[in-house]
Amino acid sequence: MLTTPDFTEITPTADIREDRHGNRAKCLQRLARLGLPVPPTVALSCETVRAIADGRMPDMEALVGLFGDGALLSVRSSSETSDWGGPGTILNVGMSDVIAERLSETHGPDVAGAVYTAFIRTYAVHVHRLDADEFEGPITPRLAKAAYESEMEESFPQDPTVQLAEVLRSMARAWEGTSARLLRQARGAPIDAGLGLVVQQMALGPAQGISGAGVVQFVSPETGEPRITGRYLPRGQGRQALTEGAAQFIERDPRGPALEDIAPDQVQALRDAHALMRTRLCEEMQIEFTLMDGALSILDAVSAPRSARAEVAIAVALAESGVISRDEALTRIPPFTLNGLLHRQISADADRDVLTSGIPAAPGAATGKIVFSAAAAQAAAAQGEPCILVRRETSPEDIRGMHAAQAILTERGGATSHAAVIARGLGLPCVAGATLLQLDQRKKTLTVPGRKVFHEGDIITLDGSAGEVLAGSVAMIEPALGGAFATLMEWADAARDIGIRANADTPEDAAMAQRFGVDGIGLCRTEHMFFDAARLTVMREMIFAENAQDRAASLDRLLPMQRADFIELFEIMKGQPVNIRLFDPPLHEFLPRDREGIRAMAEALDLPVSRVAARIESLQEVNPMLGMRGVRLGISVPEIYEMQARAIFEATIQASRKGAPVVPEIVIPLVTARREVELVKASIDGIAAEVRAKTGAEFTYHLGVMVETPRAALRAGEIAEHAEFLSFGTNDLTQMTYGLSRDDAGRFMSAYVQQGVFPEDPFRQLDVDGVGELMLIGAERGRAARPDLTLSLCGEHGGYPDSIEFSRKAGLDYVSCSPFRVPVAKLAAAQFAIKDKALQADVKASP
Repeated sequence: MLTTPDFTEITPTADIREDRHGNRAKCLQRLARLGLPVPPTVALSCETVRAIADGRMPDMEALVGLFGDGALLSVRSSSETSDWGGPGTILNVGMSDVIAERLSETHGPDVAGAVYTAFIRTYAVHVHRLDADEFEGPITPRLAKAAYESEMEESFPQDPTVQLAEVLRSMARAWEGTSARLLRQARGAPIDAGLGLVVQQMALGPAQGISGAGVVQFVSPETGEPRITGRYLPRGQGRQALTEGAAQFIERDPRGPALEDIAPDQVQALRDAHALMRTRLCEEMQIEFTLMDGALSILDAVSAPRSARAEVAIAVALAESGVISRDEALTRIPPFTLNGLLHRQISADADRDVLTSGIPAAPGAATGKIVFSAAAAQAAAAQGEPCILVRRETSPEDIRGMHAAQAILTERGGATSHAAVIARGLGLPCVAGATLLQLDQRKKTLTVPGRKVFHEGDIITLDGSAGEVLAGSVAMIEPALGGAFATLMEWADAARDIGIRANADTPEDAAMAQRFGVDGIGLCRTEHMFFDAARLTVMREMIFAENAQDRAASLDRLLPMQRADFIELFEIMKGQPVNIRLFDPPLHEFLPRDREGIRAMAEALDLPVSRVAARIESLQEVNPMLGMRGVRLGISVPEIYEMQARAIFEATIQASRKGAPVVPEIVIPLVTARREVELVKASIDGIAAEVRAKTGAEFTYHLGVMVETPRAALRAGEIAEHAEFLSFGTNDLTQMTYGLSRDDAGRFMSAYVQQGVFPEDPFRQLDVDGVGELMLIGAERGRAARPDLTLSLCGEHGGYPDSIEFSRKAGLDYVSCSPFRVPVAKLAAAQFAIKDKALQADVKASP
């Protein structure tokens, strides 16, 4: 074994470290320790590669001398984590006129010429960045060398030390390039991430007898089920087998020739190597191998490529077979990987005709015809036609159309816009902020500059995971919620130590949440129940009422509708807690904005158009999200909250008679002062007393407060005196802390993040320094006043792992998120609990 300050021969006992030499080097050492046939290999450390990039070369004579005279070498990147990538592999380093002549004598002139030409082309294009067109098409080594010499004005190098030095220098400098650095940072690499390099003696695939190269893995990359996949190319090298049409199957296959037909012992050796790797490396690996006159060499092994579905299946299978523990299976899977199981995804093999891109606001993919209004979406759904709702931006009156659509595309907005929030709650793909689109609602056209004009009814596909809009229909992969996924969720439930509830505004949302096994409903936004066409008319009558008596009459008509909604919710949740937020938005959101809508409303209410227009104008506010909404509306128009409280209590009684006892949680939105809570609480307690007296039934309920303003967080102590729980609504709390509209922040947020003003969009990643500090203050002061106070987070942040970690540390009892974020939240919560358990064990074990 040779070890120098610059490079180390990889042997079972060598000092090879992942943080110093990279993931590939360490994996090759593990293979060597398993006794597998790995060719002679040398690892260059990250420090050595940095020095090479700066022009300080290692002892090249000593490095090349390790492999003996005439050896051909490959050079591969070895970053600390394979996800960070690295420069592509260079094969056949050391190829020269002399070596070509030797190969011609032993393997034939065709093999020698092909290998030499391929190396000259690679060396010219990828090492010296020469024009690839000069080396394309049928070409001989002589012509390739002539092209090289014409461009470089020097002879093609014949010395293997010169070739290897140039290859190492090229790869080292490529790693330090701006594009490569930005790409790996986007994949989670630190700014100072280093690159190791691996130099390996090649086992020449284009040899005599049974010779060639292949790639094989023993699980399906789509499902994770046991299945041999891969290809073998006779006389091939590297990973050519994956791209060449002449490649063969690995095991016997009725579709064509296979390696097992002529080399069953070698295929069995690959099966044995896989079994050994799976057991000892605790992973499903993809193996790159060569055969040279029948002798097997394993050149490399990496984690088998896999879809989200396969990743879950593999982790669960490894745990169930005892190779890894359940805790390790849980911690291996990045939480957002689960999005690939919960939604339809575009097949990896599908052709993608990308029209434009925007912000990936809600994951999944869908195909459908373009519609430009909620009414058109509902009409399409009634006819069984999938549709994509395209809007400049969505509003609450689009809710029914959003329910009817397969996906949502908006010209404006971002990841926390109305469209994005509702889409995630409904489990619909959404691309927001596609600013290059030119939308004409009147003409019902969608123009993609440089492409074409799309009309209503044309087919497009949305990829909400990638933020892309595609032309036409695209092949899809269906979601998979049973099997390994269900098992993983059971394990996550057993491991986590914080509650996970769902935001559910409708019975359909609640049913979906129950499929994912939630601990209850953490937020039911009751205003979304009023946008049904029949209810909307009654709601508008209430808004136009001249006095309290007329207003009460309209609300009496809404009461049985609300009661029926709550009964259905309670029955679906089967005694689990249901947190119901009282009416929150300003009333103008229920009124039309355009002339056509105003005329239709006037006809429905049998009122003059002028009066309707005047009333709508009178309700307009300069800044409605900071105006007459939430508790302010509840105090100014108390009949609304009284109707809702009565509906909740009557539904509680009826649902409790049919099944498990129901204890509803009623939360007051947008509170800023204790007196607001006192007034609403007195009113709700009075309604409860009336319902008890009228029905003779007893029931229990809990009353709490949404902490959505900085003042509510700061005065949480006195507010908690009248509230049994505080729920931090981080959507509004973030808006009010920053003074930002989440619907408009997308216009400048990217520039802010890129220039370091914010580390991340605060509407996507909880601001633990600012908003988080307000939450900590509110939690501390609230529990100081009321030790049994229940605390929760129920904004969109609730489904993000970093918010869950913060909530655990802050002592919150649960987080609540969109139904389709529940599995992500459960897995993240389990991972943090496992991590803390391991840290505590380490502390106990330390002297």
